[in-house]
Amino acid sequence: MIKTEPPVTAPILPLDRRQLLKGGVLGAGLAAAPLSSAGGARGFTHGVASGEPGSSRVLLWTRYAADQDVPLTWEMSETASFASPIASGSVTASPANDGCAKPWADGLAPGRWYYFRFTAPDGSHSDIGRTRTLPEGPTARWKMAVFSCSNIGFGWFNAYAHAAAANEFDCTLHLGDYFYEYGQGTYPSESEWLGTRAPLDPQSETVALAQYRARYAQYRSDPDLRRIHQIYPMIAGWDDHESANDSWEGGAQNHQGETEGEWSVRKAAAMKAYREWMPVSDEPWAEYEIGDLATLFRLETRLSARAQQFDYGTLLRGMASPEQGIAALTAFREESYRDPTREVLGAAQQAWLGNGLMRSAKGGKTWQVLVQQVLMGKTASATSLTDALPQGLPDYIMRRVVAGAIASRAGLPLNMDAWDGYPAARARLYEAALAADANLVSLAGDTHNAWAFDLAHEGEKVGVEFGGQSVTSPGFEGYLPQLAPGDVSAAMVARNPELKWMDASRRGYMAVELTPTRATSEYRFLSSVREKGAEVVATKRLSTLAGARALDLG
Repeated sequence: MIKTEPPVTAPILPLDRRQLLKGGVLGAGLAAAPLSSAGGARGFTHGVASGEPGSSRVLLWTRYAADQDVPLTWEMSETASFASPIASGSVTASPANDGCAKPWADGLAPGRWYYFRFTAPDGSHSDIGRTRTLPEGPTARWKMAVFSCSNIGFGWFNAYAHAAAANEFDCTLHLGDYFYEYGQGTYPSESEWLGTRAPLDPQSETVALAQYRARYAQYRSDPDLRRIHQIYPMIAGWDDHESANDSWEGGAQNHQGETEGEWSVRKAAAMKAYREWMPVSDEPWAEYEIGDLATLFRLETRLSARAQQFDYGTLLRGMASPEQGIAALTAFREESYRDPTREVLGAAQQAWLGNGLMRSAKGGKTWQVLVQQVLMGKTASATSLTDALPQGLPDYIMRRVVAGAIASRAGLPLNMDAWDGYPAARARLYEAALAADANLVSLAGDTHNAWAFDLAHEGEKVGVEFGGQSVTSPGFEGYLPQLAPGDVSAAMVARNPELKWMDASRRGYMAVELTPTRATSEYRFLSSVREKGAEVVATKRLSTLAGARALDLG
């Protein structure tokens, strides 16, 4: 594993930006509700959110905690005063869904910003939220804040805070690992845990439905996460940690059936809690039309069809020498590794995506964007790093490093949990993109590091990939602290032809902008996640021209 464990150009806000950011209408609404987790709280407890935007509708979210069903009303307005609501409706907050309520607001105008709020029978109001619909027709620009891998114990969610304060985005994307399932002291360890963060709730690993719900409640009590949900619609999909580490259709690395029960029961609990607490539909995959500019395809790469990951520890067991290991892995590469039956998306999702890519490209959309979880770019371990390692490293690190070096020499990738572990499934996706003549842009998270790839298939350019760094979870700097991050990045780029740039040490988020001529990712790096309020101190901009299907490195 790589991871260590309105035209769109119109002003975004109809409300004065200074009022918004200095505790105006939205700021006051945010401060009004309790910021603790669910235990004992009643009424509106965790703010508001929105998601699944379309040109005429959006999904709204709030939580109202009570011992019985509570009817709520909701309303939307083009002004924060709600003097003339343009849409309204009712929804029930039920203990059966942990008090979470998710109504659709329909009949909206395209490309508009709206305010929304909920009202309880006693007259109390939720926070005031802000959301927007997707544009129709000519669209000059669409800008997204892209996040992944936010582990509450490793630090503060400064990436969310910065993106909210920047106030420059049309929506946000969350590519998964929205929270982590581990128990207190596992990942991070007690020595790595940021002391100013409250202990996990629950302190045990999340296995049962009540435990997943409590963990969401804790994360959603973070003011910066709550704020980013309040002011932007979010398009979100789960990765593995919303269920268990390295999950696949039939299990997970971090699921032990003998002590934690049937995987199907745990998986169902994780999915139910996610769909309760997140502003998402129940559809496992979906597409979003950004006017004539782009189609976003939100993929599901974990729980529906993914085959079990290959594991180098198992494949190399009993090997007495590196030479034996290389020979064994070379044989594996030519046989099981290329198995065409191994899936990531599955036949139904693959067909949906292929048809969608064709429809989008033939319909004149400039960009076809994959909103997904794991890297598509080909990445092998840089064997030169092995020689630079100092003596005395912990055994578990040495085992991983040696396994990666042996795999690399056998022509195999570093991370079998990424698309690299499923070459036939990746080839099917690439062939669908080429058949559609798509301008493919893949957005990925999962690894905690920042990456930029040219994607290719059998000598043909397929598109580009922007892999985002994590919100807080450590990357190579935590895995190999003995090596300078710049040396790691340089060695990885030198080893991997598709990899054009990477950052191996810094946290933050991506600001991804689409225009009719260019798709750009600005990687924004924070000075720290250990101090609350740390700012962005460095950026890196990479882009691709429409039709080039390759990064513009000039």
